[in-house]
Parts: sequence; C-alpha cells; structure tokens
Amino acid sequence: MQQHTPITATPTRALARAPLFPLVLIVSLFFLWGVANNLNDVLVAQFKKAFTLSDFDAGLVQSAFYLGYFLVALPAGMFMRRFGYKPAVVFGLLLYGAGALLFWPAAATATYGTFLVGLFVIAAGLAFLETSANPYVTLLGPRESAASRLNLAQAFNPLGSITGVLIGQHFIFSGVERSPEQLAAMDAAAHLAYMKSEAAAVQMPYLVIGLGVIVWAALIAITRFPRTSVDASESAGPVDRGVLGRLLRDGRFMSAVVAQFFYVGAQVAVFSYMIRYAQATMPGTVDKAAANYITAALLCFMAGRFAGAAIMKYLRPAHVLRTFALVNVVLAAVAAFVPGHVGIYALVASSFFMSIMYPTIFALGVEGRGDTERKFGASLLVMAIVGGAVVTAVMGATSDRLGIAHAMLVPMLCFVAIFLFAWRRTAARGVVA
Repeated sequence: MQQHTPITATPTRALARAPLFPLVLIVSLFFLWGVANNLNDVLVAQFKKAFTLSDFDAGLVQSAFYLGYFLVALPAGMFMRRFGYKPAVVFGLLLYGAGALLFWPAAATATYGTFLVGLFVIAAGLAFLETSANPYVTLLGPRESAASRLNLAQAFNPLGSITGVLIGQHFIFSGVERSPEQLAAMDAAAHLAYMKSEAAAVQMPYLVIGLGVIVWAALIAITRFPRTSVDASESAGPVDRGVLGRLLRDGRFMSAVVAQFFYVGAQVAVFSYMIRYAQATMPGTVDKAAANYITAALLCFMAGRFAGAAIMKYLRPAHVLRTFALVNVVLAAVAAFVPGHVGIYALVASSFFMSIMYPTIFALGVEGRGDTERKFGASLLVMAIVGGAVVTAVMGATSDRLGIAHAMLVPMLCFVAIFLFAWRRTAARGVVA
C-alpha cells in the first residue's frame, strides 16, 4: 500500500521554482475558467426569466456546459499528450472564445438552443484548459506538496468566479422582475419584446469575454514555455495503449473519479440554484440582490482555498477533506429544513468547506502516478465534471416536484459520498480520527 509522505514544502516556495511568466500565464487560466463557470449561475436565473423556464429546463445551462467537459476531456488529454501543454492551452482558449462569440447570434434570435450550443463549445475549451493546467501545476515542485500547491494555484479560480458573478449582476441582470400574472397580462408583442430584451443583455459581456480570451491565446502562443522532461520523453516514446484500461481497473483511482463526480455535482447545483433559493425562500428578493449571496459564497470559497493550503501544511489532505465534507453534510441539511435566512447563510458557509474539495480529490487521484498515467488520469478526473450536468438536472427536477429547499438534499447526499471517499483514504493510511 502506498505510504503518505508528510508535506514539508510551502506552496509559495514550490510555485516559485517554476519560470515566473509562464507560471503567471498558467495561473491566469484558473481565473478565466472561473469567470465562465460562475457566469453560468447568473445565466440559469437569467434564462429562466427570459424564456419562462422550469427549474429543470433552466438547469440545462449547466447540463450543456458540463456535458462538453465530459465529451471533450479525454480527447483533450490525448491532444495534450501528443502536442504538449502549450498547444492544448492555446486550442482550449480559442474554443472558449468561439463559444462566447456564439452568444451574439443566439441573443439576436432569442434562441435558447443556440445559447446551449455556445455553452457546450465554451466547456469544450475549458476541458482543454483544465486538463492541461491541473497536472502541470502538480509537476511544478515536489510531489509530496502537490495537493497544497494545487490548492494555492486554484485559489485564483474564485477571483475569476467572483468577477463572473459581478459581470452578471451589473451587466446582465436588469433588476426587472415580472410575475406570472404580469406576463400573462402582456400581449404577444410586449411579451416577445421583454424576452428579447432579457436575452440581449448577455451579448456585450460575452463579446468582450470572447475577444479577450482570443487575445490571451495569442499572447500564450508567442510566449516561450519550458519544455519539461515529461513532454520530451512522452512525445518521443510509443503510446501505452493499456494505460486507460489500468486506470479504469484501479479501484483506488476510480474512487477519486466518483468522488469528483459528486463534488462537482454538489458545487454546481448549490451555486446554480442559490439565486433561485434566495428568491423562493425570501419573497421580494430581486435577482440583483440575490446575486450578492453568490458573491459572498465565492469570497468564502476563496478564503477556504487559502486556508486549506495553509492547513494542509500540517494535516494530511484526505483528513482535511473528510472533515470539510462532514461539515457540508450538516450545512446542506440546514438549508433543506430551515429555509430562509438561516438556510441561505448555511449555503454561503458551505462554500468555504467546498473550496478544497476539487483540487484535493484531483491530487489524491493522480498521487504516485507515472507521467503517462498522470495525464490520462487527469482527463478522466476532468470527465467526472459531468457530475455538474447530472446532479444539477436531478436537483432541478427535485425542485419542480418538492420545492427548492428540499432539493438541497441532493447536494447533501453528494457530500456524504465525498465524506465516505475521504474516510476510506484516511483509514487506509491509518490516520486516527
């Protein structure tokens, strides 16, 4: 059985060993995909209003997005293995930009399906970015500090997430709410004009994002990146066609994939329906005000990333993950059974404890792997992001049937699964609770 080596290197020192400018460019990717991920939380509420959707139908925003991750992650890993980190990053940014630019014709025609296609293309680009950036950061220093180093790098992801929510709050949300009775009283022309106005609100923000991402791709393309020994050895050597089979048969690795599925599902579901939860359980709350809770949650998320990186200098990552998952089981239950102000505060607080889950599960999954297994393992772990599509859809259907408060039982069960994964990892290492 693999033994755990205590973490001795500080994350900042480990990061400092990498060439500075290429590292800054890689860390910027964590920011950029944070913008896209959490703008989706705004889009769920915006499209529900613009197209008069059920909770399930509005949740298709996340289903289309995370389905893109699922379908593209493995090809992205193969692309990265063949061509290296830098080409994968540039190609991913170009896809991201192209998907954002699709929002212009989608808004012009007020077609929900075209928006979903744009989101799928954005997600395809992000699959390339995440598949490349996450394992690259784990290689930028000692293996034993990989979890701590990845947590620190991903602490910049919530900055992008907060930026995404602020963009949506101030440049997409109109603050104009129409009740079902008011919508029913409108004539067809007025109703269509209202829908087009709400759909058009996304045009300019996504145009700016799309053009900015393409410019960033050009900057990375002209920057010299260090050629790692991993890139050199793997591009020269034959493909190990049995590596995926070995990973799929490895129960220890696949348990990390399953845990990642449930974690991403829980995080996406909570963030996607936080605005809906606030408006439904605290009547009179408008969308602009409800978005403040997501901003607060993301601030907690960012604080949790920095706190987690510090804590993991002294405690094993699996031990921290187990404790944080258990806390979130309790907080999700509070949100389910004590709706209103107490429930929304519990959801905001849960973000602090969600913060370390993705990078910690990721690092535990690729821990001790060889170079080839690390790259293909990264692809499978990114594919697990499809949990965001599945769990969000399940939560939307549950909300339509039982109400948004009781729908919080869905992420609660996801946190139970993460707790069991972490508990098995700590038990396997003989960690005393």
